[in-house]
Amino acid sequence: MIATELLTELMSILPEQQIRASGSENHPLGNDGRVTVYPKSEEEIATVLKYANDNGKTISIVGGGTKRGFGGLIESADILLSLADYTGIVEHTVGDMTLTVKSGTPFKELQEYLSKYHQKISLDPAWPEYATIGGIIAANESGPKRLGYGSARDAVIGIRVVYPNGTVIRTGGRVVKNVAGYDMNKLFIGSMGTLGVISEVTLKLRPLPKYESLILLSFLEENLEEIRSFVIKFLDSMMEPTSLELLSPSLSERVMGQNLYTLAISFEDVESSVHYQEDFVKNIQPAKTKMTIFQQTEAQSFWEQFYRIGPNGTKYVVSEEIEAALKIGVVNLDVLQVIKESQILQDSYNVAVAAHGGLGHGLCQVYLKGANEDIVSAINQLRDFVTRLGGYVIVKHLPLSLRQKVDVWGEKPSYFFLLEGIKSKIDPNRVLNHKRFVGGI
Repeated sequence: MIATELLTELMSILPEQQIRASGSENHPLGNDGRVTVYPKSEEEIATVLKYANDNGKTISIVGGGTKRGFGGLIESADILLSLADYTGIVEHTVGDMTLTVKSGTPFKELQEYLSKYHQKISLDPAWPEYATIGGIIAANESGPKRLGYGSARDAVIGIRVVYPNGTVIRTGGRVVKNVAGYDMNKLFIGSMGTLGVISEVTLKLRPLPKYESLILLSFLEENLEEIRSFVIKFLDSMMEPTSLELLSPSLSERVMGQNLYTLAISFEDVESSVHYQEDFVKNIQPAKTKMTIFQQTEAQSFWEQFYRIGPNGTKYVVSEEIEAALKIGVVNLDVLQVIKESQILQDSYNVAVAAHGGLGHGLCQVYLKGANEDIVSAINQLRDFVTRLGGYVIVKHLPLSLRQKVDVWGEKPSYFFLLEGIKSKIDPNRVLNHKRFVGGI
């Protein structure tokens, strides 16, 4: 069906001002649509999904657009379902510290609202001014403070989801203590929108910390054993950091102006506790290291800059140099080896590399920039290395032309048949985000 006919049919179910034809050229990151619709209610989302399901149409979902280059082998679906106009707070119970919000709401907007009540969502995603809460949950995104905050799965207590046939379901609830039956939330968190459109999210909140600081501990010599010894001693202590992130020398130079392995150790608590933990780090500070401490606003400014390091699908610019972002999971202290290997990549290929990893949860982020062939070779080499460590590599950002050459998700897991069975049961017509998830689901 040509776009004009599709437009005409969609105008029969949505107001005309909420429908737009796409431009003549598809987006270089893919995951586009010939027609874009902007529903403003859950009912309109359900109507669009039911129309697509009944008429053999496909749908791509977009929130803020930061993750447009994450997964997907399809250049363009029939319909691009944008949640840009589906925003707002549904319910905020201050005393219970819970928040229910529409999925298209930008994350930074939520944090600014909650700060008036001295509360916050315990997540720290990249590009918070663009990333929507629905997209963060759908991708199960977390940042360097995952050590103290946990993941999206830890923050969510309830979700409303619109199935491809238009049915609306609710998983979990709106209270923190919810123990009835199987935790269906986990089915949709991280499913990349392949099972349903998240319409509402209920989150548990935490109080804003009374005080915050950040220690940047830079190692003057490239001695990973010394870093390892310090990290083990620190993790074995009673200290409670919100982050223990190792920055590669190239990333450290980018954000601090010094080409050294650097640990970013952050604390959030009452002021006396924060300073006590700072003193502990000073007392075990290794020789031949340099320490910088940022307090409050300086620490916050550092993290605001840090969250803008990686590529942003919303701000994608066509260039001869390709940007890629990788999410790597390994056993905790193997992060040291991954960060070191990322530096070797920079010397082996004509690519710029910046990397950081959490020594406490084992998740690393590696950002690459260079020519097509070099990017592909670097990804393959790093995946081979991580596989030998028993870890995994997921490509979080890459132009469509290269995603069609590189296996974004890696080999199918042993439980893939379960994923495929769930997808076939919930979305038998493959309406939603086709080929966006593991194994081409």
